[in-house]
Amino acid sequence: MRILMAAVGRFGRGRVRGAHERALFDRYARRISPPLVLKEVTEVHALPPGERKKREAKRLLAAVPEGAAVVVLDEGGRTLTSAAFARRIGGWRDSGVGNLAFLIGGTDGLDESVIGRADLVLSLGSMTWPHLLVRGMLAEQIYRAQTILSGHPYHRG
Repeated sequence: MRILMAAVGRFGRGRVRGAHERALFDRYARRISPPLVLKEVTEVHALPPGERKKREAKRLLAAVPEGAAVVVLDEGGRTLTSAAFARRIGGWRDSGVGNLAFLIGGTDGLDESVIGRADLVLSLGSMTWPHLLVRGMLAEQIYRAQTILSGHPYHRG
């Protein structure tokens, strides 16, 4: 199963901003097989928040491959244990889903059109996390899910 992460914002190519968060993301993304693909969607700060969310939604949804299962990260979503998250991914894989897309919104959250497209609305907890850090945390959980599904000892929970 191919896995895509589409996220609003950028790590900051060639700049210090986001360097540590990028390193965390890369550490786990390269361990995932096949490799995790990151698609960054640019923010348009000049627009009012409602219009910006709609534009970001169009760009995020355009990145989703045809027939993909979609997981949207949202503070109002479900919290899952790592094992339950792995079972969910394994269920999609075993049912023949070829693509899995994780969508991360911008600072104003996600438009309802994105949440409505989700097969799973997921929360990483009730705390607020920096969007660049969420990428690394999510990449680690995807890697952990793969190790759980393969019986690898990485996850000892």
